[in-house]
Amino acid sequence: MLEVRELSTSYGAVRALSDVSFTAAHGEVTAVLGANGAGKTTLLRTITGLVRAQGGSATYDGRELTRTAPELMPSLGIAHVPEGRGVITELTVEENLRLGGLGRGGRVKPEDLERIYALFPALADRRAALAHVLSGGERQMLVLGRALMAEPSVLLLDEPSLGLAPRIVAQLFELVQSLVVDQGLTVLLVEQNARSALSIAHRGVVLSLGRVVVDERAEVLAGDDQLRHAYLGF
Repeated sequence: MLEVRELSTSYGAVRALSDVSFTAAHGEVTAVLGANGAGKTTLLRTITGLVRAQGGSATYDGRELTRTAPELMPSLGIAHVPEGRGVITELTVEENLRLGGLGRGGRVKPEDLERIYALFPALADRRAALAHVLSGGERQMLVLGRALMAEPSVLLLDEPSLGLAPRIVAQLFELVQSLVVDQGLTVLLVEQNARSALSIAHRGVVLSLGRVVVDERAEVLAGDDQLRHAYLGF
């Protein structure tokens, strides 16, 4: 499991995370929810060492992540898919995917690529296309596929639904759910689309101004009108 304990982070004088604690259980989706500025993206960036933690810990399989270099995360089984669909536009779809496989430290084999193309048939049809011609949905598939090339145990997803059509969002979330069921992935899903996130999550953690205000089973959180109205806006 991924354990976060009393994690705190600041940007100068601004406290972005304050004593954040929760557990993302093995083989489950844990949704991290909250408004803009709640600290959701900072949480993922602190866990993976992109932002320095000022206190607390984040551990996976007994390894302290916040003191580990970000480039070592793939070798520990941690894949971080940041917000913004950051593909390398000058490279082809297949070249982008091959970069993801380098994180394992081994040679990328044809079967590695075919595994991703089976998950994302739209990418298989465009494997030789430059990434800059892809639609927003295809770019999101590509960054997710690139992360999966490293065969992670833990997947950190930052706002994967941002700017996508509802049909594409449904397809992506269905895929994430199938990865959890079929491959036993542990997923930490940061989302503003609370309704969709809770539909596939096992647990929901709500952040407000850098603090955990709710940590509850997803079905309980989704069914509690007071909590939903107070923190999630639906």
